Amino acid sequence: MFSASTANRAYWDSDADAYHATHPEYLSSFYWCPEMLHESEAQLLGDVSSATVLELGCGSAPCTQWLHGRAEFATGFDLSAGMLSHAEPGLPLVQADAVTLPYCDNAFDAAFSAFGALPFIADLDSALAEVHRVLRPGGRFVFSVPHPMRWVFPDDPDNLTAELPYFDRAYLEHNSEGELTYAEFHRTMGDWLRALQVRGNFEILNLIEPEWPEGLDSTWGQWSPKRGALFPGTAIFVCQATAQASGAPASGMQRREHVS
Repeated sequence: MFSASTANRAYWDSDADAYHATHPEYLSSFYWCPEMLHESEAQLLGDVSSATVLELGCGSAPCTQWLHGRAEFATGFDLSAGMLSHAEPGLPLVQADAVTLPYCDNAFDAAFSAFGALPFIADLDSALAEVHRVLRPGGRFVFSVPHPMRWVFPDDPDNLTAELPYFDRAYLEHNSEGELTYAEFHRTMGDWLRALQVRGNFEILNLIEPEWPEGLDSTWGQWSPKRGALFPGTAIFVCQATAQASGAPASGMQRREHVS
């Protein structure tokens, strides 16, 4: 059976061209979410002019590219070579898995992820421990993920009926031979709190649920003005790395399987 990393690497390699053709505006700059919240407006990373910054799951790295010339140093990594192949030439990017980061301890002042890596990792605790390891004490960690409430709705931007259990934890696709071909993992708000602040090594400074902006009429996957008018589609966690690692063991997860 393929691991989640193996399956998702192959999936994003094959989907990279179509993904970039479908979302050109979103991938043109540093947007945190389909609600098109831009870092220049939100300033969630704070003043990075003298900071070293790491992007998790950077894809083609439009966020890292935007940070060049604004941060002292900005770099990123992604699991998929296909996604990285769409990046601007010359950016300091590497191919890597979020659970085994190829960086030294205390190497960065800040780390962030805009819908990258974290929703596709089975072992969230290991990934967060790696982020904490490469951050300096007190370093900022900001990331956006699909809002946990979105899990209960199908991937149809016009569907407003909750159909899926909130407390299931995974969406897994398999091919006809039973091999895993795609994996996405769901965390409830409580899961995120426990992973970050209870078991983990981060203090949650803020939780942002961007409202759908007036005048934005585009649909992005399951995100749409129809849904955005009623409930949040994105959760953005603003965190700070604590000085000491908790050393708490990872906890198991109950999972749901969808076979296709």
